[in-house]
Amino acid sequence: MSYIQEIKQILSQARQKTYQAINTAMVEAYWNIGRKIVEEEQNGKERAQYGKEIIKTISIELTREFGKGFSERNIRKYRQFYQTFPEIEIWPTLSAKLNWSHFELIMRVQDEKARMYYLKEASENTWSVRTLDRNISTLYYYRLLSSNDKETIKGKSIPEKNNIHDFIKNPSVLEFLNLSTSLSYTELELEKALIDNLQKFILELGKGFAFVERQQHIKTETADFYIDLVFYNYILKCFVIIELKTHTITHQDIGQLDMYVRMYDDLKKPKEDNPTIGILLCTETDKTIAKYSILNQNNQLFASKYLPFLPTEEQLQDEIERQKLIFKSQHNLEI
Repeated sequence: MSYIQEIKQILSQARQKTYQAINTAMVEAYWNIGRKIVEEEQNGKERAQYGKEIIKTISIELTREFGKGFSERNIRKYRQFYQTFPEIEIWPTLSAKLNWSHFELIMRVQDEKARMYYLKEASENTWSVRTLDRNISTLYYYRLLSSNDKETIKGKSIPEKNNIHDFIKNPSVLEFLNLSTSLSYTELELEKALIDNLQKFILELGKGFAFVERQQHIKTETADFYIDLVFYNYILKCFVIIELKTHTITHQDIGQLDMYVRMYDDLKKPKEDNPTIGILLCTETDKTIAKYSILNQNNQLFASKYLPFLPTEEQLQDEIERQKLIFKSQHNLEI
């Protein structure tokens, strides 16, 4: 059956070439948009205020003409892209190996030498976006500079290769092509819709709950994290954090929630408060799994004191399934 493998290879290579062509065109378009904005701003009399106005105008017009993906925030990124890499010779050869998400991450690096290092290494070693993000977050460049044993440091960064399936489901590409009904795109919308309604649901059903924040930022010395939903229960005298995943539950998800709970107790919780509760909600095609976690495996405290004030696992499951059905009917999709 070697001919089957050859046919599969033909299709795989064709998809790769298609993605590369789209990605190159997208990166080139964003760079040229940024160049046009900078040139227009430099002609303005009051540059700062004028820049705000043209970005707003561009966002409105592009959204009207081309659909989603052209928020004012994104337009500012295009301008930053040009300002970060004003030399046209730099990025065309890289865009075949790096996608827009790579450039977004690299633009956040303030140090020019570090920025160019990450750009070169990500391109030559075909780092995935996840690998690049991890290396930037853990100050990989600076650890190499300060270490006498550079080979050991390099060995700790295991390159994770790009996968064609990740390319195809890249939200930036989908926005660029105005494909708003694809699975990965609607997953983001589903997640937002679920979080919106869970926030109201828990406030209505849970006893003593007060809403604190969504996408709450927790910062350590080396990384930034964002928690989906944070509540405070004034009866239990503790924080309750909720993480929602639109995929099948994994060990990594459980580990992430455990890390968030420990970080929250270490960085946010007052000494007199009870341990933070973490709730992990994972939606699947056939079922929904709700997992609870608290520090120190204090199951007795959890069972006897916390449960009467929390929505039960069954209630959370039912609410998620109900919201999924509503989302399905509104978007005419199969969830």
